[in-house]
Amino acid sequence: MKRAELLKTVAERYGVQPEYLWARWPNYAVLRHAGNRKWFGVLMDVPARRLGLSEAGADETVDILNVKVAPDDVIVLQLADSIMPAYHMNKQNWISIAIEGDIPDEFVLDLLETSHRLTA
Repeated sequence: MKRAELLKTVAERYGVQPEYLWARWPNYAVLRHAGNRKWFGVLMDVPARRLGLSEAGADETVDILNVKVAPDDVIVLQLADSIMPAYHMNKQNWISIAIEGDIPDEFVLDLLETSHRLTA
């Protein structure tokens, strides 16, 4: 799933536009509920080496989506190649998904829906 496609789907399903909160990281997009202002997703472009997906020094970046899941599901979900411990979030409740990895788009959207529900 491409970043633009994900953001379009978020706008259509949830009526949410991404918020770009950090000047230092202009591509980091927060997805949050309008009412309670809680985050249900964070979309980032992260150096692959920081995720352990590339040799140190490589310039490749990976688009990842952080979503909240049930704590009991964290370890099981991380068995998939494109799902890893959350980048800069609580690793007991959040995971990171390489959205252009081998995870089917519908599964990414299902995990986003779960996060949306858990943070409502």
